[in-house]
Amino acid sequence: MTQRGTLSVAVVGTGRMGADHVRRINEVTAGARVAAVVDVDGERAKSVAAGVEGCTAYTEPAAAMADADVDAVLIASPGPAHEAALLAAFEHDLPVLCEKPLTPDAASALRILEAEQKLGHRRVQVGFMRRYDAEYVKLKALLDSGQLGRPLMLHNRHRNAASPPGFTDAMLINDSVVHEMDVTRWLLGQEITAVTVLRPTPTRNAPEGLSDPQFVVFETDGGALVDVEIYVNCGFGYQVQAEAVCEYGTARIGDGHAMVTHMAGRWGGTVAQDYVERFAQAYDHEVQAWVDATRRGEVTGPSVWDGYAAAAVCEAGVSAQSEGRRTEVELIDRPALYA
Repeated sequence: MTQRGTLSVAVVGTGRMGADHVRRINEVTAGARVAAVVDVDGERAKSVAAGVEGCTAYTEPAAAMADADVDAVLIASPGPAHEAALLAAFEHDLPVLCEKPLTPDAASALRILEAEQKLGHRRVQVGFMRRYDAEYVKLKALLDSGQLGRPLMLHNRHRNAASPPGFTDAMLINDSVVHEMDVTRWLLGQEITAVTVLRPTPTRNAPEGLSDPQFVVFETDGGALVDVEIYVNCGFGYQVQAEAVCEYGTARIGDGHAMVTHMAGRWGGTVAQDYVERFAQAYDHEVQAWVDATRRGEVTGPSVWDGYAAAAVCEAGVSAQSEGRRTEVELIDRPALYA
């Protein structure tokens, strides 16, 4: 397939994530440039655009997408704004990389899924960046090879040094455990069918009103059991680990032993302090893969179905969390477009 020239991208949202994507496209990604930035804060959009040659600032996503110079869209605005931006992109049949969540709830995600089906082809890659992390990619390849046999259990640990102000119990599921929901589905090739949330006595480091840590259990349609320790006030850093327990062996990632030092009578390494540091290369690879596929006229990576499925599992998780009971996940039948 013929590869088009440099991809001109409109970045919607210029907060921490959006601004980092502008930097990434300008400085790291091959074959793309930032042609436009969008933010409801016009001054912030102008400030970001001023640092990029040939970049135009907008306050409305639809206006940027109508720009003849825009070939594709990267959505990094807050989740509640995603649906309108995605529908605007569909009107222009533009390829999209949409940061998670696809949308904040299953009903709106289903509307996006139905709208994309009407186009008759995929247009959206959802930003579940762990699928592009080198360690997760190796684990996926090993599981797919069959060397370890059928996966029986998957253990996950997801820890943050401290939660940001205003972080809630529901955000533990929607903003944090959602990543484990996606990698579970991806690694195992199975859908999550039910969620249970258990709560130990909270740490004294948790802010008032936040029950932290929590222990989340998934059941899958392939008969696997998956657990997630979510602990967002562990105090020492950002840590993501996963261990697959299979019929003929186990495989674990996330130990962070890339470099161990011995000095001054001690040995040890370092722990990343946030997700931007831990998954920097994954974000780089994710955006590059999107640009490469788009220039080939293809759409790859996590789909709208994956975004919808994650939203549905999140809803079951929040219900299980608030009601203290096992909650089944409600999913429509998977459309042929996403087979």
